Amino acid sequence: MIKYSLRCDSDHVFEAWFSDSESFEKQNKKNLISCLTCSSTKIKKDIMAPRISSGKQKTNRLNQKKDKVEMILNKVRKHVESNFDYVGDKFADEARAIHYGEKEEREIYGETSIDDAVELIEEGINVEPLPGINPKLKN
Repeated sequence: MIKYSLRCDSDHVFEAWFSDSESFEKQNKKNLISCLTCSSTKIKKDIMAPRISSGKQKTNRLNQKKDKVEMILNKVRKHVESNFDYVGDKFADEARAIHYGEKEEREIYGETSIDDAVELIEEGINVEPLPGINPKLKN
């Protein structure tokens, strides 16, 4: 769809939408377009400024989306930190002990190496990285 600013032979200005420029030309040749004020069918395109979004607007929208995602991820992190047991660098050992019934089942979080996380997954133990920004790492 394209919106044109139009002007009749009596200098009345109005806008109209067309599926494409060819559609405007065909309708105008057949006098199917008329002025809203005086009903004249002698219509031509008027000067119009195209609406182009600036790179700055795009950057602002992207930054807003990034901020929103960061906020959501930080809420998830805060929920985990408030409701799960922190086990520090013993995460892999605690997760295995819970999985194999050696310790009481509970929600935990902590730190582990990538290699240990891969091994846990291979053993069928569900682990996920904690989303959001760790306040200890934030500048």
